[in-house]
Amino acid sequence: MEFRIEPKEIIYAFAYLKKAAAHANHQLGVLTIEKRDLISAVCDEILTGMHDNEFPLVIWQTGSGTQSNMNCNEVIANRGHVLNGGSLLDEHKALNPNDDVNKSQSSNDTFPTAMHIAAYHQTVEITLPGLSHLRDVLHQKAVDFKDIVKTGRTHFMDATPLTLGQEFSGYVAQLDASIRCINNALEAVTELALGGTAVGTGLNTPKGYDVLVAQKIAEFTGHPFVTAANKFEALAAHDAMVELSGALKRAAVALMKIANDIRMLSSGPRCGIGEIIIPDNEPGSSIMPGKVNPTQPEALTMVCAQVMGNDVTVSVGGSNGHFELNVFKPVIASNVLESARLLGDACVSFADNCAVGIEPNLPVINQHLNNSLMLVTALNTKIGYYKAAEIAKYAHKNGTTLKEAAVSLSHVTSEEYDLYVDPSKMIGSLD
Repeated sequence: MEFRIEPKEIIYAFAYLKKAAAHANHQLGVLTIEKRDLISAVCDEILTGMHDNEFPLVIWQTGSGTQSNMNCNEVIANRGHVLNGGSLLDEHKALNPNDDVNKSQSSNDTFPTAMHIAAYHQTVEITLPGLSHLRDVLHQKAVDFKDIVKTGRTHFMDATPLTLGQEFSGYVAQLDASIRCINNALEAVTELALGGTAVGTGLNTPKGYDVLVAQKIAEFTGHPFVTAANKFEALAAHDAMVELSGALKRAAVALMKIANDIRMLSSGPRCGIGEIIIPDNEPGSSIMPGKVNPTQPEALTMVCAQVMGNDVTVSVGGSNGHFELNVFKPVIASNVLESARLLGDACVSFADNCAVGIEPNLPVINQHLNNSLMLVTALNTKIGYYKAAEIAKYAHKNGTTLKEAAVSLSHVTSEEYDLYVDPSKMIGSLD
């Protein structure tokens, strides 16, 4: 049976924190410069990916992440000894995994620190750029389509007109809100548990270590990390990760709506809505010649479903903080990291392979607009709701146009209808 290997982003986060811890410990006088430099050198190697194979652990381990922490300690100690000219067979080594590499640390404060480092980095480097890229592509479409008037739809039924640009502007606003939500959630993720050690008291750490090690992590990563104000909360609860996961889920909810709209608006080509045309990426059927499917919208919606499911797992994990320690750390980290990467990558793929190539199908748009019975809404302020409804029902029952129905019922003249019912004047508030 195969299990999911622990995300490499966690390993790299451990490398950053172990390097930072070595520098802080040396600066505070509890680690020699020689040991600091050996630990730093190995951490730098880990960050290049050259030791990825030395970290075979899966996410299904003890809930504190102890195995991952010790895996990292032992790799750094052994590799550091080799870099110092020693052999792995030597009885006495230059670095001790517990006394040197893990100095002033516990698995209980290192793993949550690694979680935050990895989640922040992945979200800032992958998720937010992907969302912003798709947002910008959709914004350009909203600008390009600003003068194309089309029929609106509510409850899957015909509604009053709007422009295609207005419709797309709604998608842009959703993504803007999602990006703001994620950025807000990241603020709590900058707070690091390192320095709390076993239960949050900071046992066996030199004075000032927690603040200094956070400063070192910020320096090495380039991200604004700080020490957590309350280490007891930082070890026992992972509300910051739950909040970030919730923000990622919110983005997934928005993207699901956007992708489904685009999929349905492009349905056809002859028997669907067909008001927009999306790029043909590949043949869509192994049996129906010439069929093309909305591959990119479907792929994006599946990603959204996965992210929503991941958020449920993170919520369950976050609720399992018992007394002084949350013991679902690896599964929380894995699911948040997967969601962050999936959303970022999927947004780029959808933007570059679908959204950027969306074009309006003007003949179909105009046909639907002119056939819409809901244009009669423009008459509400002229003849009242009930007479306007009578016109719509008459036209639908008798298969006539709205204008023909209005004139037949003597509710307005032909000239008045042309004056009042103008789709281009129905896309905003009354003058």
